[in-house]
Amino acid sequence: MKSSKYTTLSEINVTPLVDVMLVLLIVFMVTAPLLKSGMKVNLPQSVAKEIDPSQAELITITQEGSLFWGNEPISIEILRDRLEKRKAAGRLKPILVQGDKAVQYGRVIEVMDVIKELQIEKLALVLKPRQL
Repeated sequence: MKSSKYTTLSEINVTPLVDVMLVLLIVFMVTAPLLKSGMKVNLPQSVAKEIDPSQAELITITQEGSLFWGNEPISIEILRDRLEKRKAAGRLKPILVQGDKAVQYGRVIEVMDVIKELQIEKLALVLKPRQL
């Protein structure tokens, strides 16, 4: 029997593995802050139509947090009741929510939560166009 000149190497060389891992670590360290800050992109334009206020229900939240259905003062419970009844009757118009600039954010969310709980999808916020 002839003896082989070459023998198998039973140890694994981890140096290339460590090199690759360090390069990946550096790449992730460099890209992670970019993911948090966001990038400027050219967003697509919307083809959504404006909702005609005469064809919608207007809910107003004043600076003090008072609710109005059109010009009528209401409570959050009355709002929920009206929306439930109109949805059940199938005569629910799109909902427009307008709030004073100084109103507490939580009050607006409270109103929107009622609308979301009732699974009403036609909801829009009334905004003043920004002047350039």
